Amino acid sequence: MIRINQIKVPLEHNEQDIIRKAASVLRIAPAKILDWQIVRKSIDARKKPEIRISYSLDVSVASQKEVLARCRNKQIQAVEEKAYRFPETGRQLLCGRPVIIGTGPAGLFCGYLLAKHGYKPLLLERGSCVERRLADVERFWQEGVLDPNSNVQFGEGGAGTFSDGKLNTLVKDKLGRNKEVLRIFVEAGAPEQILYESKPHIGTDILVSVVKNLREQIRAWGGEVRFGTQMTELICEGERVKGVVVCNDDGVETLESEIVVLAIGHSARDTFEMLYRMQVPMEAKSFAVGLRMEHPRRMIDQIQYGSAEHPLLPAASYKVTARTSSGRGVYSFCMCPGGYVVNASSEPGRLAVNGMSYSSRDGDNSNSAMIVTVTPEDYEDSSPLGGIAFQRKLEEKAYRIGKGAVPVETYGKFRQAVTGEQTMPAAADKTSEAKESTPSEASVIERYHTHFAPAVKGKFCPAPVHEILPPELNHALVEGIDLIGQSIHGFADGGAYLSGVESRTSSPVRITRDETGQSLLRGLYPCGEGAGYAGGITSAAMDGMVTAEKIAAQFAPLAKTEA
Repeated sequence: MIRINQIKVPLEHNEQDIIRKAASVLRIAPAKILDWQIVRKSIDARKKPEIRISYSLDVSVASQKEVLARCRNKQIQAVEEKAYRFPETGRQLLCGRPVIIGTGPAGLFCGYLLAKHGYKPLLLERGSCVERRLADVERFWQEGVLDPNSNVQFGEGGAGTFSDGKLNTLVKDKLGRNKEVLRIFVEAGAPEQILYESKPHIGTDILVSVVKNLREQIRAWGGEVRFGTQMTELICEGERVKGVVVCNDDGVETLESEIVVLAIGHSARDTFEMLYRMQVPMEAKSFAVGLRMEHPRRMIDQIQYGSAEHPLLPAASYKVTARTSSGRGVYSFCMCPGGYVVNASSEPGRLAVNGMSYSSRDGDNSNSAMIVTVTPEDYEDSSPLGGIAFQRKLEEKAYRIGKGAVPVETYGKFRQAVTGEQTMPAAADKTSEAKESTPSEASVIERYHTHFAPAVKGKFCPAPVHEILPPELNHALVEGIDLIGQSIHGFADGGAYLSGVESRTSSPVRITRDETGQSLLRGLYPCGEGAGYAGGITSAAMDGMVTAEKIAAQFAPLAKTEA
C-alpha cells in the first residue's frame, strides 16, 4: 500500500474528487487506483473562511514500485499495516476464572479479550447496567436524588459514558491497540467514521448501546457480568491474592480467584481507602483541577471557522494552553462542542462537574474544563490518599456555595473577585489582514452572547465560584484565560460562564505495578485510569488490553484447563 498524506479538497466534495486528487499526487490516471481507504480525516481551517478537508489515504496500485520511484516526495510513502495480534497464551493452569473489578473501558476491554480467548472472566460492577444507570442519572439531574453507586461516575461504561465519548489519545500505538479499540467499538455499534476522524467521538446517546453490546458479547463468549456488586475486601494469603469479598443485595459473598484485575475508575475512593488499609502499594500522583467554561457554540464556530452557520461543518473544537508567570500551566480539557456542563457528583454533600455532548453536538453552548495541574506538594495530607482529601475539600465548597446545585458565575465577576480589577483587559489587536477576513472581537461577542445562558444538566444557580479553589489556582486560571483570550478573541469575555468544580480529571492515586502488570501483591493487576495508568476512554481501554495480554501470556485459557 501507498500512503498519501495531506490530500486537501474543498468542503463540498465527493469520493471521485478524493480519487482524482490522489491520482494527481501519484501522477497516474484515476483508473490505476485499484483500492483505497481513508486513514485520517481532519478540518484545515488555517486560511478561514476558506475551509478545506485534509485526508490521509492508503491506496493500492498495480505498479507500486514504479509509482514510488517516480514520485519521491514526503507526501507519499510505502506502508505495511500491522494488525493487532493477541499473544500466544501461556501454559500455567488457572485455579478459577479471573475476576475483574469495574466495567469502565479498562475493565470492559480486559474482559472482552479474556472472554474472546477462552478465560471466562467474571466482571463485577458496583453500579447498575448502563440502561438503568441512564435512568438513575437523568433522575438525579431532574430531581436531585443521588444514588452513590449509580451516577455519572459509577456504573457500566465508567465515567466516560457521560463525557461525550471522545476517543482521541496521545498514547503511542506501535502494536495497533488503538485501532483495535476503535474497530471493536464500531463492531459494537459506533459510527464507522471514528476509524479515521482526527478527533473521533461517539456521543453519550450512542455509547449507551455500544457498552451494552460489548457486555452481551462478553457473555456470549462465556464471561459473566454482575451489577450491584461491590468489592469490599481482598482475600490474601501471604503475598498472593486468593479472592475477593463482595457485597450485593443478597448479602456478603466470598469469591475465590488467583487473578484480580483492579479497573476501579478514578472515583472509587472507598475502594482506595480499603486497599490502603490492606497495605497494597500505592502513591499520590499529580492531577488537575479547575472549572468548566462555557461559550456560545456559534461564537466558537465563528472564531474557529470564520462562519457560524456552515451546514457541512461540525461544531468547532479547540485545544488551548498557557504558561503563567508562576510557572503553572493552564489548559483546556475534555472540550465538548455543542455540549453541556453536567453535575457529576458521586458522594452526598460534595459536588463535581464534568462536560458531555450527544452525538449530534448541536447544543447551544460549547464548554471545556479550564484546569491547572496540582502535585502532591499542594495537598495538606502527605499520605497516598492526600489527593483524594484535596478533591473532597473542593467538592464540599462547591456543594456548599451552590446549596447542592451547580454553582455558576460569569468570568467577569470571577475575575473581578480574584484580581480586584473593575474592568476587563483589552484583547491584543489583530493584524490588518485578519481584521479584513474575521469579524472583530466586539461584534462576535455582541452577536452571539444575546440570550446566552448556562447549559447545565442538573440544577444550577448563581454563586461565588471564586470561593472554591485556593487563591493561587484562581490567579493562575485568570492569567491563563486572559493569555488565551489574546489569541482567541472572545474567549476571555466577561460574559462567559464558569462552573465548578472540575475535580475528577484523572486519578489522584497510582497503584504501583511491575513489568508483569502485577502489584507486589501477586495476582493483583491494577489497570486503567483509576490505577493511574490512563487518562481517557481510549487509553483506559488500551491499558485493559495490555492487562489481558499479560494475564494470557502466563496462563492457559480456562477452556483448556477444564478439558
